[in-house]
Amino acid sequence: MIKLSEGGAYLLNGVDVIEDNAQSAGELQARLGGNVPSKEEAARNTMAYNILKSHNTSDNMDKLKIKFDKMTSHDITFVGIIQTARASGLEKFPIPYVLTNCHNSLCAVGGTINEDDHMFGLTCAKKYGGIYVPPHQAVIHQFAREMLAEGGKMILGSDSHTRYGALGTMAMGEGGPELVKQLLNKTYDINMPGVVAIYMTGAPAKGVGPQDVALAIIGAVFGNGYVKNKVMEFVGPGISNLSADFRIGIDVMTTETTCLSSIWRTDDKIKEFYDIHGRSESYKEINPGAVTYYDGVVYVELDKVKPMIAMPFHPSNTYTIEELNANLEDILHDCEKKALVSLDGQVDFKLVDKIRDGKLYVDQGIIAGCAGGGFENICAAADILRGHSIGADEFTLSVYPASTPIYMELAKNGRLADLMQTGAIVKTAFCGPCFGAGDTPANNAFSIRHSTRNFPNREGSKLQNGQIASVALMDARSIAATAANKGFLTAATDVDVEFTGPAYHFDKTIYANRVFDSKGVADPDQEIQFGPNIKDWPEMVALPENLIIKVVSEIHDPVTTTDELIPSGETSSYRSNPLGLAEFALSRKDPAYVGRAKEVQKAEKAREAGQCMGEAFPELRPIMHKIKETYDVHKENVGVGSTIFAVKPGDGSAREQAASCQKVLGGWANIANEYATKRYRSNLINWGMLPFIIDKGELPFENGDYIFIPKIADAVKNKQNTMKAFVVNKDMKEFELKMDDLTDDERKIILDGCLINYYRNSKND
Repeated sequence: MIKLSEGGAYLLNGVDVIEDNAQSAGELQARLGGNVPSKEEAARNTMAYNILKSHNTSDNMDKLKIKFDKMTSHDITFVGIIQTARASGLEKFPIPYVLTNCHNSLCAVGGTINEDDHMFGLTCAKKYGGIYVPPHQAVIHQFAREMLAEGGKMILGSDSHTRYGALGTMAMGEGGPELVKQLLNKTYDINMPGVVAIYMTGAPAKGVGPQDVALAIIGAVFGNGYVKNKVMEFVGPGISNLSADFRIGIDVMTTETTCLSSIWRTDDKIKEFYDIHGRSESYKEINPGAVTYYDGVVYVELDKVKPMIAMPFHPSNTYTIEELNANLEDILHDCEKKALVSLDGQVDFKLVDKIRDGKLYVDQGIIAGCAGGGFENICAAADILRGHSIGADEFTLSVYPASTPIYMELAKNGRLADLMQTGAIVKTAFCGPCFGAGDTPANNAFSIRHSTRNFPNREGSKLQNGQIASVALMDARSIAATAANKGFLTAATDVDVEFTGPAYHFDKTIYANRVFDSKGVADPDQEIQFGPNIKDWPEMVALPENLIIKVVSEIHDPVTTTDELIPSGETSSYRSNPLGLAEFALSRKDPAYVGRAKEVQKAEKAREAGQCMGEAFPELRPIMHKIKETYDVHKENVGVGSTIFAVKPGDGSAREQAASCQKVLGGWANIANEYATKRYRSNLINWGMLPFIIDKGELPFENGDYIFIPKIADAVKNKQNTMKAFVVNKDMKEFELKMDDLTDDERKIILDGCLINYYRNSKND
């Protein structure tokens, strides 16, 4: 059902693929005569290239400086973003900026009370000229689809699943500092990305949904990095067989491939989407050129896709439901073994005990959020469940429509009643099932969800307290089939159902009544409303001439997610307090990390105060003495901080806190074999942290070792990609650290110590 090309390929007239090989030149000549463009010319015919070109403010299409048309953030991220921008001199939002409130991390003890952040957001929208969407009205991405997306435009969001490519909008999810740059009229600087064609043929079988197609693609490309940091460009005749909602459901999940962004060809079905939403003028027909060159091709035979399941603890851990049911014990045992890596053996994790009478029993089903909460998904689920009962045993089913307009239409057309009659609970628009709030399963329970992620503890369990539950990702249709079968795993293709496919009618009255829209007009006299736990960023110093860093955590998992660097869920109630949130850094992966980092930070705080570092942190004295045997170091020219090593950190959420929490605890660097995503590396840089790379193999250091990097500031200034470092103990063991290329602005940000300092200094220059 999914096949990958071994190299690049040409696409002719959006239909015919000619792979780039020894025979392709002759084939192209035969098809095109003497008008065969070069690869470079044909690569400029991608939809992605042309959208990027229209938003690039530089004269160089290899080195892009992008200005976005619109931006969006939710209540886990917008406080930190606006606080950073305010500290950097923000006066007005220069482009439409939407602040949604779909995370609602209730604060029972400690943290920030929901409404404090919401009132902060509302008053900032008034003061700086933004748009404010109250809680429960819409999840961030559904509001963007309904009200913001436009053909040929670009949107930047502070959530990793910012993907509106199916609507012809190229969207990217990045950490908060990248949004700050746009707020301060700066640019998003990247090298021209590669573009991979997602070539679709056929039509999905009855019962197969968008999540099935998405999981099939993710399973094929994640592990090999086939689309990493590239744009996924959806083409081919199969697209015409997909509704707008179906395309949107696939598109939102592209984030889990580690691609940079996505874009789809558009047609009358997308025009109809805009018409339905009262925004016909926002539609634009977008197609690749007559001859287009791609860096690779993912062939998707839609008719061969079967209902899928992504087992814990990653969206790429995929199987067909048919395969899982046929090999239950073997696959569940394999998942248990994989879990030993994710969970570090902290709990006794079992899945085989979910087998009852030879079938897999599921404890909970959820259809929710930007992936599952769409109109068509919920209507299809209602069709499957109509006339059934979910039963009166352990199994529960919750449904979260992605926006109030969808909720209202489900009420009007009767599908809401159909669902509730079965025993399902229908709730308001909320991202909770995606990040660990609401509907937390019981210990050892197994939840199937049409949502975006199934990382450890994404369902709200607390590993550090000995509690573990797990999530598998599935399509709403198969979740409904499982619910109709009272919790026994069932593919939607195995049930007898006629899908009614009711028409959707969008009513934006609720938005007109409740959403605050400044229309771009700022009110400088508006006072910002702060809660007692909304705190400013602490002061951060410039990169010193030389650097001593202590390794305070060493992680050898194949991939480290941002959830493991800073947990989602209950910790997000501290989202507005940088120091309060930092106390949870690595709490699920390495609970000792915070204490170790804070001990090292004592030395740096003493240095910055002009005091003796050795008195503040006696452990540092022999380290300094050893370095002084070779180098002239003293408190005026050497900084002290911490670092972590991880094999491949940064998969998952765009939340900048994965980097900023390390920074406020005294982190100066990460060391990795590679970075899982561009956005995590960018977050490190924007918080003044050095994104070091070290070659794979045995490490020259271990947890607890000190590393000395001489003349690090000069190395950054002089654009060195390789620098010598020393493990400091009885000897000074030299080894090599590397950094991938940095832009001029990125180097200056690191030298200044963080993005805030960079902008302050820029204003004073």
